[in-house]
Amino acid sequence: MLKKFLFAAAALTFAAGPALAHVTLEKSEAPVGSAYKAVFRVPHGCDGSPTNVVRVQVPEGVISVKPMPKAGWTLEKVRGPYAKSYDYYGTPTSEGVKEIVWKGGNLGDDEYDEFVLRGFLTPDLKVGAMLYFPVVQECAEGKAERWIEVPADGQTSDDLELPAPGIKLLEKGGGH
Repeated sequence: MLKKFLFAAAALTFAAGPALAHVTLEKSEAPVGSAYKAVFRVPHGCDGSPTNVVRVQVPEGVISVKPMPKAGWTLEKVRGPYAKSYDYYGTPTSEGVKEIVWKGGNLGDDEYDEFVLRGFLTPDLKVGAMLYFPVVQECAEGKAERWIEVPADGQTSDDLELPAPGIKLLEKGGGH
């Protein structure tokens, strides 16, 4: 019995291995027209090198973005204009944070960490669609992992080598 359990556990670990190698989001879906806390899970460095920089591109339609600072990392917010003006609780908003950069840290290749931002998913986003947040890990020795691939029509993230983390957009529910 123990032998079967160990074999099953090993098989499950092996099967899950490749999926754990990607930068992912903690939650795989979120409703439009509401706040969203994006927790990016970075499972390792780059090919033996520690990660020193994590860059997250904020997709169009995600506004009022605020990153969570991390001890030991410096934080940079790259601002720019949105493609259009959005209504943010009655206030027209036409520019904001377009990229977040955490840098100067040291995430070992054998370590795991999370990087967090909060933003508002505008009601203009298409319910049922996927929304992708391209991420670049810059590592020591000039190495990098670019999690920026977005599936084309007929593809899924599983079809890609370096998929960008994404969420499925849901209808906004009732309540407060």
